[in-house]
Amino acid sequence: MNTPTELPLPSQSGRKTPLVYKVLIILSIMSVIAGSLTGVMTYMNVGYSNTFLTDWLSSFLSAFILMPIGLLLMGLITKFVEQQMPNTNEHKRNLIVGAIMACVMESIMAFSTTTTNIGYSTSTEFLSAWLTSTLAALPLGLTFMVIMSMTIKPKLELFLKS
Repeated sequence: MNTPTELPLPSQSGRKTPLVYKVLIILSIMSVIAGSLTGVMTYMNVGYSNTFLTDWLSSFLSAFILMPIGLLLMGLITKFVEQQMPNTNEHKRNLIVGAIMACVMESIMAFSTTTTNIGYSTSTEFLSAWLTSTLAALPLGLTFMVIMSMTIKPKLELFLKS
């Protein structure tokens, strides 16, 4: 009977994980999240038309440029929550960090997406489009938050330390 054998992770075999692997993992996760959220936001801003793909791609690229800020914010918010709630279960802290991050990053990405798609023609139109796209993408962002906080983040932290 054939049993599948697992390949050892670089950290299990004593070798360090190459930096390029770490960067590729982070970029792929960021791409899925940013691509999905900006897709929803772009749809809410301009609807589906012949130019949707180019509108979305512009929004995705502008939001993707902001993602390093998100990584920095995640580190700062994580440290802040750990300091404020040292006796709280790690899962609860991860959920709190994730919820804060979802709201902050959604707002930033909606701002970027709305700026790219609508511009600043009138403040009322911009604010309305920003709020609509933020609220429309929030359920997806919160879903990503739960998945990231409860399953991916702990494993990702171990992988990045390897």
